[in-house]
This record gives sequence, C-alpha cells and structure tokens, in this order.
Amino acid sequence: MFEQENYEHSDLYKLRHTAAHVLAQAVLELYPQAKLGIGPPIADGFYYDFDLGVDGNGRSHSFHPDDLPKLEKRMRQIIAEKHPLVYAEVSADEVRQRLADQPYKLELIDELAEKGEQISLYQHDSFVDLCRGPHVADTGKIPADGLKLMSIAGAYWRGDEKRPQLQRIYGTAWPNKKALKAHLAMLEEAKKRDHRLIGRELEIFILDEDIGPGLPLWLPNGNILREELEKLANEMEDKVDYVRVATPHIAKESLYLQSGHLPYYEDEMYPVMERDGSKYYLKPMNCPFHHKIYASKPRSYRDLP
Repeated sequence: MFEQENYEHSDLYKLRHTAAHVLAQAVLELYPQAKLGIGPPIADGFYYDFDLGVDGNGRSHSFHPDDLPKLEKRMRQIIAEKHPLVYAEVSADEVRQRLADQPYKLELIDELAEKGEQISLYQHDSFVDLCRGPHVADTGKIPADGLKLMSIAGAYWRGDEKRPQLQRIYGTAWPNKKALKAHLAMLEEAKKRDHRLIGRELEIFILDEDIGPGLPLWLPNGNILREELEKLANEMEDKVDYVRVATPHIAKESLYLQSGHLPYYEDEMYPVMERDGSKYYLKPMNCPFHHKIYASKPRSYRDLP
C-alpha cells in the first residue's frame, strides 16, 4: 500500500495508531482486569494485544467475536468525545508509577531505561500508554464510519512461544466509509482466491497442524500440477543449456566451514547431527556442493558460466 517509511509519516498511519489506543481504552473500561501488550499500526489497519487473566480454574479468559460490536460501540463514543492526544516525555520512575499495574509495559520500560532511551507517554481522556507516536490531534479525527474491528487471534508476548499467549484484536481504520467498504470488498474477493481453500476444495493439497505451517501434503491432483510445473521448468532450462545435477541433503561441518557459510548462517540452520564422530548439517544452500562438483576435475576458464 505504502513504502514503509512514507506510511509511518502519513495521516493514515497516525489515524490507525490512535485507533489502537482508543481500542485499548475501550477494552480497559469493559474488562478492567486486562493487561496491555503492544498496539501498533500495520499495513492495512492496527492491532492491540491483551492479557485478560485467568478464571478460578486457571483457564485463560479470552475475547469472543460477540465482544467486538460492544468494543466498537464504545470506541465510537470515545471518538465522538474528541479527546486531545497529549504527548509527554517522562522519567522511568514516573512512568513506572503511572503504569504500575501493567506488567508488560513495565518490562518495556525497564528495557528503554537500560538503553538510556527517552521514554514518552501519550494520554487521551483517562487512558495513558507508553508510546512514541505519532498520533492525530484528537480522537475525533478518526472517522467513526471508517472504523471496524476485524478479528481475534492469539499472539505470544514478544513473539516468544515460551512467554504468555495474549489475545490480539485486529482492526482497520480508513479516512471515510467509502474507503472502508472498498477494503472490505477487496478482502472478500481475496477469500475467494485463498490458496488454502482452493487447495482443499480442488484436492490439490492439505495442511496439517501436526506437520507445520507452510508445509503442504500434496494430494494426487496437486502432484500432477507439481510434475507439470517441473516439466515446464526443465524445458525452459534446456533452452538455455542449463545442466542439472543432484546433491545430498546433508553434509559434514567441514564443507560449510570451508565455504564460509557456517559462521554466518549457523543460527538460522537446523541443529547439528552427530554420526560416528562427525558433525553433519542439513544443507541450507546448494552452492558449496556445486563448488565441489566444479572443482572435481581440471577446467578451463571457458567452462565458467
């Protein structure tokens, strides 16, 4: 939609950022026990993460889709009240006092203080949030008819699956009702072309949570498509005298040390496997193998691609 740098300085970005704060205020008013995570603008809207705590049996409270209309209604009331957004630079001690009941915010404050970074708050009405901005001048600048809460999802705090799972509410905000309707229509069209739905309906592939995201199981129809695509790729490669080889899926540690890849990519590679005193890695790239093939016999510079 926008280049990221331009988007972050746009009026739409400010509008959505403020909408996230308005959502957080509405949640705190309707669910006073809620703890706040973060709430940034994103490419086509905004989100905010919440921890609603647990019930008497230790089960996490969670939002339900029926909660979204109630939150939207309160958000529109806050928008109509036209509360100014007030920016303040504060000390770590002051912000800790003002957000003392928000443990996730306190974690962020401690990190900012440790780095020696400036700490700032934004406040509108009774709602205060740790934030650098930018925002619109007042909540009334958010078009109430250009706002919609979209969905609820789970999200681990700081993206770490070992940390608590929070409740994320996604929303979108646009300059007017017409822009919102156009966006919603686009989403409906996109659903019709969703590869996950098409894959299942046409029996091309299926996805399974026990296998992992983005790891399809190709069904007979899908395998035909794969084979036809591979055939087309081979035909195109043959036209430009491309020569194919095949290499193992694992190799000794020494290969990646020799190529220089291991020191740079080890953190992104699969864990080492040890066998008969040697260390092996699942290959993250083909080039070290191809180098070995090229070096396997004397060659002329004319053999270079």
